[in-house]
Amino acid sequence: MDINFNYVHVTASERLEQHATEKLEKLHERYDWIVRAEVFFKKENTSSDETGMITEIKVSVPKENLFASSSDKNFETSLADAIDQIKRQLQKKKEKMMTH
Repeated sequence: MDINFNYVHVTASERLEQHATEKLEKLHERYDWIVRAEVFFKKENTSSDETGMITEIKVSVPKENLFASSSDKNFETSLADAIDQIKRQLQKKKEKMMTH
């Protein structure tokens, strides 16, 4: 599985990339039909201290792309939330594949 990282208004972080890679590799072990993933780390100015650090994940699987986005006070929390969203989408796709 290929993983690409993109940063918008944020300096690149090897620690964040390593953390995201570990989480995505765990998903790939469970769902081996994942082709690639793109992870975006974005920082936006917001009026709330609880949001602004945005993680977006786009996962390519056969015939479709899955997408999740989360905004939180830090990237670790928003990454965890986005991974959970992708995990739910992958589980639904797997259930659909089993019924056909």
